[in-house]
Amino acid sequence: MADKIDFTKTLDSYHAKRGEFRILHVPPLQYLMIDGHGDPNTSPAYTAALEALYPVAYKLKFASKHERGRDYAVPPLEGLWWSADMEVFTASRDKSQWDWTMMLMVPDWTDDPALAAAVEQAGAKNPPARLGDVRLQPLAEERCVQTLHVGSFDDEGPVLQRMHDEFIPGHGLRMDGMHHEIYFSDVRRVAPETCSSMTSSASSCPGHDRAEEPAGSRLRHLLQRLRRRPGVRAQRVARP
Repeated sequence: MADKIDFTKTLDSYHAKRGEFRILHVPPLQYLMIDGHGDPNTSPAYTAALEALYPVAYKLKFASKHERGRDYAVPPLEGLWWSADMEVFTASRDKSQWDWTMMLMVPDWTDDPALAAAVEQAGAKNPPARLGDVRLQPLAEERCVQTLHVGSFDDEGPVLQRMHDEFIPGHGLRMDGMHHEIYFSDVRRVAPETCSSMTSSASSCPGHDRAEEPAGSRLRHLLQRLRRRPGVRAQRVARP
């Protein structure tokens, strides 16, 4: 059997630095996804989403290990976040207005039959309420702006404002997507000031026509919160 893969070590998109923004290209990846709305601290739908995602992710992991001989660490939880008014992420921080898609990245050899088998196994006993809502979907971030945030998630607003209002327009870019987070710290077990998170924003090159792409590919604002190490913030951007 090949060595166990840790995607947080092999993918550069997990490696932003604290206190600085960078522009990078994020390769196409695929995820288990499930959608919802509202404050993740109080919404039952958010809890139900996680209760559905993780069993499927681990069934896929063990199937890959035993049937394909390819083992990997289940990557950290991620989320796409957006709202009709994106200032709710930076100024008002009104979490009740947030829409979200929670995600767990899966290897590129994961296919629909593997997902169907994992869902069936996860639902064999005490099936999660939202098990049927889990889907497999690709995500093409492309060009992103990233930075790393360490501290309470409620203190990330100024970091996002600098990214949105200074760095992105200062480099001749514009935001072109949803807010995407990766959670490397378990907020239930660590102090808020030690939590870390990553934000990235994707961009398109001059002359690139995004109108031909699916709406899901055009709407990405990547914010990634990293668990047990500094968090990275990412936002997809496009040239005006």
